[in-house]
Amino acid sequence: MKRKIIFLDIDGTLTEPGSNEPPDSAIEAVRKAREEGHYVFLCTGRNYDMLMPLLKYGFDGAVASSGGYIRCGEEVIYDCPMTEDQKLGAMDVLEKNGIFRTLECLDGSYTDEGFKDFLKSHSGNGNSELLRWREQIEKELHIRPMGEYKGQPVYKIVVMSRSEEQLEEPKRALSDDFSFCIQEKNRQGFINGEVVNKKFDKGKGIKRVCAWLGIPLEDSIAIGDSMNDREMLETAGLGICMENGSRGLKELADEICPSVEEGGIWKVFFDHRLMGISEDRVSGQ
Repeated sequence: MKRKIIFLDIDGTLTEPGSNEPPDSAIEAVRKAREEGHYVFLCTGRNYDMLMPLLKYGFDGAVASSGGYIRCGEEVIYDCPMTEDQKLGAMDVLEKNGIFRTLECLDGSYTDEGFKDFLKSHSGNGNSELLRWREQIEKELHIRPMGEYKGQPVYKIVVMSRSEEQLEEPKRALSDDFSFCIQEKNRQGFINGEVVNKKFDKGKGIKRVCAWLGIPLEDSIAIGDSMNDREMLETAGLGICMENGSRGLKELADEICPSVEEGGIWKVFFDHRLMGISEDRVSGQ
């Protein structure tokens, strides 16, 4: 079988959102595929600091920060933080429009303290669940208060807005340099999104890795769950969306696999014979 290269999103694909613990079946699938000579990369919006706890499970590299930072083995093959002017301009217009920001740097992430204060003050309006989720995410992914930010280079800004109208001016002001990847509204009505440099995305990251390793794009497989995986699925030879994924991504995917909880990664690796096994049943779940 030809050598394949598999790109795995993390949150909602390899793990449940905000978790650093993949199912045992996924860990086993990655191990077996690599033993068969295939490459397996993480391809994620997380910065390198956030994804590091997962490297112990064995990967050939990582496309981090939505493609802004790429490592093949121990070698950095792409590194593209914002310029200082880009960072300051984005920070300013987002703040002026009341949008909560999380800066993602190579060695950590820093979030506006005002967001949790806002949730606490509105906890009686259905936001207590979102507050608990946010506190858990910050703990699991080591997101620190903005007051601890010391000016490190920024690769991406994650935003949370109370309305689409708040995003209109930032989109206009930043349109020359940045793309806005907007996720679906959560149950509390907040809009999640990412401000990403137009020089990169997950799809461009896949192209850069494949070119570096000499693997044809047609031999690549991308697996994701949300609209920030769109370019990734559109670029790879085969694009697969998780059953727990967004409706928009499912519509453009080549295939849909079971959810994280149902052993979706193992099922993909099994169905596409990436693990060199021939059992009639999926046994690794």
